[in-house]
Amino acid sequence: MSIQNARDALTPDALAMLLAIAESGSFAAAARSLGLVPSALTYRVRQIEDALDVLLFDRSSRQARLTEAGAELMREGGRLLHEIDAVANRVRRVATGWEPQFTLAVDSVISRATMMDLCESFYATAPPTRLKIREEVLSGTLEALGSGQADLAIGVAAEGAAVRDIQSKPMGQMRFIYAVAPHHPLAQAEEPLADALLQQHRAVAVADTGQRGRVTLGLLGGQDVLTVPTMRAKLEAQLRGLGGGFLPESLARPYVDTGRLVERRVQRPDRVIVVSYAWREQGTGQGQGRALKWWLQQLESPKTRAALLHAQQHN
Repeated sequence: MSIQNARDALTPDALAMLLAIAESGSFAAAARSLGLVPSALTYRVRQIEDALDVLLFDRSSRQARLTEAGAELMREGGRLLHEIDAVANRVRRVATGWEPQFTLAVDSVISRATMMDLCESFYATAPPTRLKIREEVLSGTLEALGSGQADLAIGVAAEGAAVRDIQSKPMGQMRFIYAVAPHHPLAQAEEPLADALLQQHRAVAVADTGQRGRVTLGLLGGQDVLTVPTMRAKLEAQLRGLGGGFLPESLARPYVDTGRLVERRVQRPDRVIVVSYAWREQGTGQGQGRALKWWLQQLESPKTRAALLHAQQHN
């Protein structure tokens, strides 16, 4: 039976079959993985090629190499299959109220232990939702939410939360202190430390995970900088004396109290940042998913918000 038109040819099963051939690199291998005899697989591909009036595979060698037209079909076909899966997921969500996957963008300053406590409580409700946590820094936390890569952002700088279709609520304030290792030259310098003095010493900074990566905190022009991926890496670098910098007070305080870090007064004003959490508004007619509702309910608790901002780390 011949396939009359392109729409009949490009079924999800046909696209999956073509992707299997492209990924395995041969008709024989693809036939084995699909449970077909090679002649049947070859016949189906010929039918699709006839319906589209293009050659999808170059058969001049033993390998099943995609033609340019075939490669384009695989790019678009893969996207279409993902979209079909997404539609199925959305249908299941409408039926059950639970999101199939729920992604949290969590800033590096947020307490990892408290996040794990919340995950444990979430799983105790036996939801069908898969959780995914992305660790972000500075503008990357809100950007992950705005770009649709996350459903909830925890630890957003308040001044960046005014984005269309995004709701936010404050979590609280986070105070930063300047700290260095006891053997660092600035540990014995006269206070308050002037910018001109700080500029002569390496700073440790956390890289902004936003695509533009332009947000920096506490750096001086021309200063040597060691850039690290997370706040915990920044703490470790400063404990080793690799540089100085501002750390969340709750993170640094245990090390200051035990003498592993020295808090220094600087000339500039105290840095206190208002931290928020944010989520995307649902489209018209769509209520909030049950996973989002659960997380937002937890974040209504002042105790939970305070625990998330109290990121103590004991080595």
